Amino acid sequence: MQLTLTEEQALIQDTARRFAQSELAPNAERLDQTKDRDILTGHCRQLAELGFMGLNIDGQYGGTEAGPVAFSLAITELAKGCASTAVTVSVTNMVAEVIQAKGSEAQKSACLPKLCDGTWLAGSFCLTEAGAGSDPAGMRTQARRDGDGWIIDGVKQWITSAEFAGVFVVWAVTDKDAPKGRGITCFLVEADTPGITVNKAEKKMGQHGSATNEVVFEGCRVPDSAILGELNQGFKLAVTELAGGRIGIGSLALGVGQAAMEYAVDYVKERKQFGQPLADFQGLQWMIADRMTELEAARLLLMSAASRKEAGLTYAKEASMAKLFASEKANDACYTALQLLGGYGYMQEYPLERYARDVRITSIYEGTSEVQRLIIAREVLNGQRG
Repeated sequence: MQLTLTEEQALIQDTARRFAQSELAPNAERLDQTKDRDILTGHCRQLAELGFMGLNIDGQYGGTEAGPVAFSLAITELAKGCASTAVTVSVTNMVAEVIQAKGSEAQKSACLPKLCDGTWLAGSFCLTEAGAGSDPAGMRTQARRDGDGWIIDGVKQWITSAEFAGVFVVWAVTDKDAPKGRGITCFLVEADTPGITVNKAEKKMGQHGSATNEVVFEGCRVPDSAILGELNQGFKLAVTELAGGRIGIGSLALGVGQAAMEYAVDYVKERKQFGQPLADFQGLQWMIADRMTELEAARLLLMSAASRKEAGLTYAKEASMAKLFASEKANDACYTALQLLGGYGYMQEYPLERYARDVRITSIYEGTSEVQRLIIAREVLNGQRG
């Protein structure tokens, strides 16, 4: 793995950092408190103009062709400014990547330019259901054959960006008699297709600015051409193609953890107790040293996974390791940072309580920490490369 960034990667990282500092961070508190979607969608339009909605998409479809490493770097920097915006960018990029990897030429030509240029402000995955989260093969949403098309019926839960997405990647059972997980098909469904209802946003602990909705499919008719990939092979697509999303969420967690620790370090250098700066106390120094070491290790795990993906190598185990470690250690970092501020950290006047709320979900979505451990153990026990 090359530990130094290319000129393009460094440029993308710097651009993301400057945008986060100038546009995202100054508005993050207001977005969190008001949940004003105009703020978020405004960020999405600006980021699309900068090329951040198709970082790993071919130029012929309007993408940046910057690659997975640049994607990870960008998400980390954006998350330092606003986790709600970063998750929107991460998921939209992964929707575009799945379409590019498995879509027909017609699907790619129709969808990718609209995702990359901001015509569609976001893309959404409709995989999770209330009774099928960590076990997506247990989904109940069905698509039944109807003439030369399909009728989709079912309810998808906790769908990021659903209320302003332009396209949904939808998983549904197409062969109910097939063994569990083998009769599922993936469909590409534009958001204005009749039969789709996006319900009101969920009330969440954190990432308030990010829209998270229930999506109902009721008599939603799509043509055969809406099938993404192969008939009845959708579950395989979910477990293989979406590993890149774990790089995105791990990178997001890292960014929030870094922002929290950077804020806390600045604070303890200025704040005095017992006649000296808090930074002079060895106990606090060790807390800082441990958390910063863990965040650096998380960064290297993410770079390893992204580099393997960029090189065309297998990376599922590395992505799960990176997502597991980054999300868990970013949670630790946010709580340590809050502790370093003492009572002030608990106040909404300071950003630490928002960081702590925003980071908590990163060890749950895109596969819980427990699921990541199962994936890692399976890969190791099956004798996969160490």
